[in-house]
Amino acid sequence: MNTNLPFIEFTVIDNEQHYPIKAKYGSYPNLMFLLKEQLSLDSFGECGGVGRCATCVVKAAGIKGNSAIKERNEPATLRKLGYKEETVRLSCQLYITKDLEGSAITLLEL
Repeated sequence: MNTNLPFIEFTVIDNEQHYPIKAKYGSYPNLMFLLKEQLSLDSFGECGGVGRCATCVVKAAGIKGNSAIKERNEPATLRKLGYKEETVRLSCQLYITKDLEGSAITLLEL
């Protein structure tokens, strides 16, 4: 693994608690795995990152670039659950890239 990769910094909000997160670019397959590991979240991301269960739903403010585009199963899964806000995302569909820099990720309850 390349140890010279840049760090990405953003904030995660869970039950009004703010957690500063600093992660190396590409250090996790996606945001869901980072959140599960760093915040020890039970029953989070049950489908393993395929965008079908919505147990990793978050509100993502300040996401930039290609990460702002919902792709694959994400739009259909969110629609089924009644989410219409553009900032509501499945964390399994967000990758650890510079697009997350400075963003605020709020965990949502199902």
